[in-house]
Amino acid sequence: MPTAFDSYPLGAKRLANRIVMSPMTRSRAYGSGASPTVMTAEYYAQRAGAGLIVTEGTQPSVVGQGYPDTPGLHSAEQVAAWRPVTDAVHRAGGVIYAQLLHTGRIGHPSLLPSGLHPVAPSAVPADGQVFTHDGPKDFVTPRELTESEIARTVDDFAAAARNAIAAGFDGVEVHGANGYLIHQFLAPNSNRRTDSWGGSAEARIRFGVDVVTAVADAIGAGNVGLRISPGKAVNSVVEDDPQETYLALLARLAPLGLSYLHLMEGPDRDLTHRLRKEWPGTFILNPHTEPESTGPAALALVEDGTADLIAFGALFLANPDLPARLAAGGPYNAPDPTTFFGGDHRGYTDYPTLH
Repeated sequence: MPTAFDSYPLGAKRLANRIVMSPMTRSRAYGSGASPTVMTAEYYAQRAGAGLIVTEGTQPSVVGQGYPDTPGLHSAEQVAAWRPVTDAVHRAGGVIYAQLLHTGRIGHPSLLPSGLHPVAPSAVPADGQVFTHDGPKDFVTPRELTESEIARTVDDFAAAARNAIAAGFDGVEVHGANGYLIHQFLAPNSNRRTDSWGGSAEARIRFGVDVVTAVADAIGAGNVGLRISPGKAVNSVVEDDPQETYLALLARLAPLGLSYLHLMEGPDRDLTHRLRKEWPGTFILNPHTEPESTGPAALALVEDGTADLIAFGALFLANPDLPARLAAGGPYNAPDPTTFFGGDHRGYTDYPTLH
């Protein structure tokens, strides 16, 4: 029976354990042109004891940015700035994937260069507000993407994936979850298109399939993961019956031979088991533990075969040596939510280790 502390083969890599550092937005890309900094390299290197690190969401294009001070992978300057990060992780023995995130309608024009506006499959705004440098602002009605713009967006993902490899990443994770652009295409309430990109489940999955396929063609399918969150009502997406959509998505993607599927689980564990059964490759689970964050009890999900690897979020943020702490049974630092987004080294690189 495997445990979370056993090594694991992922593509050409041998992971030291089956504990994944989940992607977490930190809004500290203070370098020129939305680039990571020396502090970013320290942050990820501290956590290189993870079997796999997945970075914070990294935009594949300028218009893909939805939050302040998040990094990109769409310029030579950004590629150069990411290289010290990946080098630092590799020196510490870690494996690191870049998460590619286009936020779609989640964002605000004030976060974008003049003349740009958030885009989405349909001109349907999300409920609520987004934080900007000028404080919270209501979400705006996004501009509906044209077919030619959809094609360019697919190309942007592929180009960002190539940039990630040039920056030294071991692979990329395509973010298809949490109400961002790919998820907006998947969900019927945010995708109201009547062309070949909307309507039926087969049409709604088309954009996600095209993005993942293009990224796989660009850097090799064995270096590409996908994150999904079926049925999770995040950022105003509603999927009352997600099974049809996601089984169709997995059926189209399974033959590609991707590195992994990363499930951000909702309350339906039966759906998790069904998706696990239908997915032929590596299955990473960020288990549903709300309102608490994922804790040590989740390790049992590797032992019982529910998942191959388990992703930890806030607990990894506050405990840079989390695998060692999990093996020792604790103790654990408590995360400070006031430092999650933006700020300096406090709550970022200053959490203590056991030794």
